Amino acid sequence: MSHPPVSSAYPKAVLFDLLTALLDSWTLWNRAAGSEQAGRAWRAEYLRLTYGCGRYVAYEQLVRQSASHVGLPESAALALEAQWLQLTPWSGTVEVLQQLQSHCKLAIVTNCSIRLGRQAAEIIPVKWDAVVTAEEAGAYKPDPAPYRLALDRLGVSPSDSAFVAGSSYDMFGTAAVGLQTYWHNRIGLSLAEGAPRPEIEAPTLDALVPWCSRFGDSAHDNLPA
Repeated sequence: MSHPPVSSAYPKAVLFDLLTALLDSWTLWNRAAGSEQAGRAWRAEYLRLTYGCGRYVAYEQLVRQSASHVGLPESAALALEAQWLQLTPWSGTVEVLQQLQSHCKLAIVTNCSIRLGRQAAEIIPVKWDAVVTAEEAGAYKPDPAPYRLALDRLGVSPSDSAFVAGSSYDMFGTAAVGLQTYWHNRIGLSLAEGAPRPEIEAPTLDALVPWCSRFGDSAHDNLPA
């Protein structure tokens, strides 16, 4: 894919978490669980298992395991997968990505299987320069491997790239790799214990393009969220 000349102010690439930063997977999990309370408990346990997993274990297995841990039947996990293509982008997501695409490469780094990760990525009408799943990388974030695989495929260095997280667990990995991070904290999650703070934390993606446009400016860290 050809790109227009890259502004020196923008990063050469912006990498994104998929299932929390770009897509509203919370609604899907809540629906599969039968209620918002059950869905949030299930998702929290899934995140705990996934981010503590390290080496890749089948995504679908972790979804079932986390459901069992919070007292949900296997049918909840089956319903989640059956409704997978009903995932929808958060409001404003597509517009922000389209603005960024004229300035830098765009990639996904997702804790998912290859099959479901690619299906979810295709829901967003954007041409991705790379889509990296935990299954391909052989490890779940925040292990450095998925982030580094995406950077390798893009041919860019961490210092020339940014990451958009959906969960604060990502900050452990982005700090280890050297990626400046924007946390799209849509539903007001708490910072995970011990997690480094991102450069920006915001409930929407509205500040992302302005932040990226100042990426080459040493003062861009002070841009208000």
